[in-house]
Amino acid sequence: MNKNELRKSLRAARKAHVDALPENLRALMFHRPPAPLLAHVPQDAVIGLYHAAPFEAPAAAYARFFRDAGHTIALPHFTARTAPMRFRHHTDPYAQDDLEFGPFGMLQPSHTADALVPDVLFVPLVGFTATRDRLGQGGGHYDRWLAEHPPALAVGLGWDVQLCAALPIEAHDQRLAAIITPTRIYGLD
Repeated sequence: MNKNELRKSLRAARKAHVDALPENLRALMFHRPPAPLLAHVPQDAVIGLYHAAPFEAPAAAYARFFRDAGHTIALPHFTARTAPMRFRHHTDPYAQDDLEFGPFGMLQPSHTADALVPDVLFVPLVGFTATRDRLGQGGGHYDRWLAEHPPALAVGLGWDVQLCAALPIEAHDQRLAAIITPTRIYGLD
């Protein structure tokens, strides 16, 4: 399968998996970062997260957790669909009233929010391997950002159903330090 066919198959599997989860169980997943991961997060770090699209592993509870722990939260910001991804300060992970719709139709901080560079970055994914290779949406935004700004820690969030035996990896694809699912932590060796 090429990357686009694989993305289509993995998105369908992810949707079916999330649709099958009881609502009360979904609310408990990705509620708090696991302790082994927290041991790798520097004190007072800028934490980069994402506003999850439907069926992606949710990151909102992590944003609230890290903000309450005294960290600064940053979310991706795009000025246009072809513009590079930058991160801007997300001040209110509870009400999310500091967010607006960006060019991809996703909520993002305002263009007036402070620009930040995350020390720790949580990354969405479409698929992943046990060796922490990642298949993203296909735009290359995270791969380019990770290559230009290597964070102290880059962590993928995904559902167990997104695990692949292998992925078609290219030279520009960035391997993550860890991947967190509801049942496993890959990496953090």
